[in-house]
Amino acid sequence: MPKGSQREPGQALSNAERQARYRARQAEQTSATIRYRRPIDRRTRPQRWHDAVAELLALQANYAAWADALPDALRVTATAEALQAIVGLDLSDRADIQPPRGYGRD
Repeated sequence: MPKGSQREPGQALSNAERQARYRARQAEQTSATIRYRRPIDRRTRPQRWHDAVAELLALQANYAAWADALPDALRVTATAEALQAIVGLDLSDRADIQPPRGYGRD
């Protein structure tokens, strides 16, 4: 049904007319944004700690491989110094830490 046409006050819309008006309204509201929720992280704090430490150790190993693969000409650059600083960090003691479980479950 065209947008400007009106029905007489005593007549009800047919199903087809009602559907046509609904689809026209939906077509006009194309600016609606869809928002997605982030999934809830259901890991416990100790599990998140262990995962974070494992990720740090993996990154450190990757940076060590990168530093070893640098050509001799680049070993005196700021990038090489930053890589050596990361490789030089002692993260092994972080892996041995057991965080408290909390709420009397220790």
